[in-house]
Amino acid sequence: MEKNTVNVIGAGLAGSEAAWQLALRGIKVNLYEMKPLKFSPAHKNLDFAELVCSNSLRSDDYEHNAVGLLHEEMRRVGSLIMEAAAQTQVPAGGTLAVDRQAFAAYITEKIRGQKNINIITQEITKLPIDDADLTIIASGPLTSEALAAEILKLIDGETLSFYDAIAPVIYTESIDFSKAWYQSRYDKGDSRDYINCPLNKEQYYRFVDALLQAEKVDFHSFETPQYFDGCLPIEVMAERGRDTLMFGPMKPVGLTNPHSHEKPYAVVQLRQDNKEDTLRNVVGFQTKLKYGEQQRIFKMIPGLENAEFARLGGIHKNTFIKSPLLLDEFLRLKKHLNIMFAGQITGCEGYVESAAIGLMAGYFASMLTQDEKPVLPPRTTAFGSMLAHLSDTTDIEHYQPMNINFGLFPDLPVQVTAKGRYRKLKGMERKEAYCQRALTDLEAWLDGIKCV
Repeated sequence: MEKNTVNVIGAGLAGSEAAWQLALRGIKVNLYEMKPLKFSPAHKNLDFAELVCSNSLRSDDYEHNAVGLLHEEMRRVGSLIMEAAAQTQVPAGGTLAVDRQAFAAYITEKIRGQKNINIITQEITKLPIDDADLTIIASGPLTSEALAAEILKLIDGETLSFYDAIAPVIYTESIDFSKAWYQSRYDKGDSRDYINCPLNKEQYYRFVDALLQAEKVDFHSFETPQYFDGCLPIEVMAERGRDTLMFGPMKPVGLTNPHSHEKPYAVVQLRQDNKEDTLRNVVGFQTKLKYGEQQRIFKMIPGLENAEFARLGGIHKNTFIKSPLLLDEFLRLKKHLNIMFAGQITGCEGYVESAAIGLMAGYFASMLTQDEKPVLPPRTTAFGSMLAHLSDTTDIEHYQPMNINFGLFPDLPVQVTAKGRYRKLKGMERKEAYCQRALTDLEAWLDGIKCV
C-alpha cells in the first residue's frame, strides 16, 4: 500500500463521491465494495452508487429550495454525482430525476477509469484502527452485520440505530402562538424548552380516530419491525387503547394554558431541534403513516393548522451513529482520528445529502493526508448547514437523521425599511435570500481553498 493512501469503505453515493474527490486531488484511494460477493437486502445492481428507493434527487430549484441549493453547491465544487445526474437526467418538471441504471453505470465507469482509485471487491469485517492511513467509512444505512459490529466496538458501545423511529419536525415560525405557548412541565428547566398545543376532549378523540383510520406505509420485505416500548409509533400506541396517548406523549399534566381557563384534556409538545430554534420536533410522534396522512392529521392539532414540515415522520431500517457525540468537525472519530465517517451513517438523510457529506469527507481527507488543515465551508451554505447538523450538541440523546432544509441555516438578518422599520423576510423572498447568501459565501470559500 502506498504512503498516504486513503481507504474508502462502500461505493454508494457517499463513498463514490469521496473517492472521486480524493482521486482528483492526486490522492491514491483503495475503494472497498462488497458487491458482487455480497449484497445488502435492498441492492440488486452490480454497479456503484445504486439508487434503490427512488429515481428522484428531488427539487433542482437552487433559488428557492434547500436541496436544489445543495445540488448547485455540489456542482460548483465538482461533484461526480451531479455530473452523472446531468448526463442521465429524465424529464420530471422541476425535479432532478435520473435513469437509475444509466446513473449508476456512468458513475461506475468514471470510478473504474480513474487511475488513482484501486477498486477492491471485499466485505470489510475488521477496521484498521491502528493504521496510519485515513479510512472513510461510507457503508450506508444498510451496513452489513459484521461491519456494524466492528463499528459498535469502535464507538465504545454507543448504540447504532436499527429501526430509525423519526418524529416530524416543524418550522417554529409556522406555529400559531395564539393557541400554543412555551412552558416545560411543572416549570422545570428553561421555560422555552417546549412549545405546547392543547386539545379539548372532543379534539383529542377526533385526533385518535383519525390516527386509527389513517393509511400506513408498508415495511420493505427485508424489514421486520422491532419496536421498543419507549419508542412506539404513535398510531401503534393509539391501537392499544383510545386513552393511551393521554398517559404517554400527550399527557396534559404540569402545564397551564395561558390562553384559556379550561384545563387541556391532552397536550402535544414540541421540543427545540436546533440551536437557532427554527425547528421543533413533535415529541413522541414517530410514525409509519403515509406522508399525506401525516400532514392532514397533524394539522388537526390546535396551533398546527398551518404547520410547515421540515421533515415528516418515519420508521425504517437505518444504521447511523451519534455524530455530534463521536465525530470532530472534519468527520473524524474523536478517539481514532484516522477513522472518518461519511454519508447516511453519519445521520444525514437522503441521497443528495449523503453524497454531499461524502464530497466533504473527500475534501477533508485530501487535506489531512497532506498535513494541511481543511477550511470548513461557511455556516451559511448548505454544506455548512449539513455539517452543523452533524455537530449540533443541543440534544445528542434525541439526535436523528435529517434532510437539508432551511431550518438548519443561520437565521437571516432582520431587514430595515426606508422608513426605519424592521421587517422579517417571509415565504419565497426568505428562501431566495437564504440561497443568494449561501452561493455568495460559497464562492468566497472556493476562492480560498484548493479546488479541482
